[in-house]
Amino acid sequence: MSAELLSGLTLTPILTQPTLFAAVLGFGPTSGGNTVVLVGLNLNGATSVTFGGTPATIVSQDPSGILLTVTAPPHAPGNVPVVVTTPAGASNPVSYTYLGPAVPPPPAVFAITPTSGPTTGGTPFTIVGTDLTGASVTFNGVPATSVNVIGGVLLTGVTPAGTAGNATVQVTTPAGSATVAGGFTYLAPPPPIVVAITPLSGTIAGGTPFVITGANLTGASVTFGGTPATNVVVTANGTVLVGLTPAGAAGNVAVTVTTPSGSATVAGGFTYV
Repeated sequence: MSAELLSGLTLTPILTQPTLFAAVLGFGPTSGGNTVVLVGLNLNGATSVTFGGTPATIVSQDPSGILLTVTAPPHAPGNVPVVVTTPAGASNPVSYTYLGPAVPPPPAVFAITPTSGPTTGGTPFTIVGTDLTGASVTFNGVPATSVNVIGGVLLTGVTPAGTAGNATVQVTTPAGSATVAGGFTYLAPPPPIVVAITPLSGTIAGGTPFVITGANLTGASVTFGGTPATNVVVTANGTVLVGLTPAGAAGNVAVTVTTPSGSATVAGGFTYV
């Protein structure tokens, strides 16, 4: 072919489809924004790079076509294909992993001690388990107080007040909830027991100081012939009750001690004189 003929031809370069070998680093945060270097062949002239279909920002291109630097876009957690497109077409995909935030495991609970306490609450307790960090505790839906977690495996607190019977104990963290097997049993306080009153008699005008001895007297009130005594005080251990008699008619009257758990009558009563 003559030189004159060759000079009139336009030569079209042959384009080679890009090939990807790897993404370095092959992982990053779901927020994106990190630099990723793509390694392959024929990557020069790239017009787009996608991560799971989401366009990345092209930062620089190696003239040799071996390296292509991009900024990863945001994406949901998981593995996604990375594809480079040049005028010659789309490359094969390589894998890139978006790392989501670590999800803490839900709590697990093994036991509670003690397993019972009074309905008035106030019982210190300990729960043994795992992944208890950040936990709260409820007894039949009522929050416990003074909750403290030690090393994620021990939880201490104080029971709230409750009704007599078994209560569901639930431990809750931001990762979920767990129920203590067997729960916690609220015990109704026993009814009052009265042994004696002193003195056995007093003026009909009332105002006689008296002492009643017995057991389980906490929270008690006292009546003399149905009329409430005044200034009633019970010792901390619930065994002694003191007060002042009300006014009454001459004669013997029943003395009744009443608590939230029941009533008891003083043998022999009290005589107004």
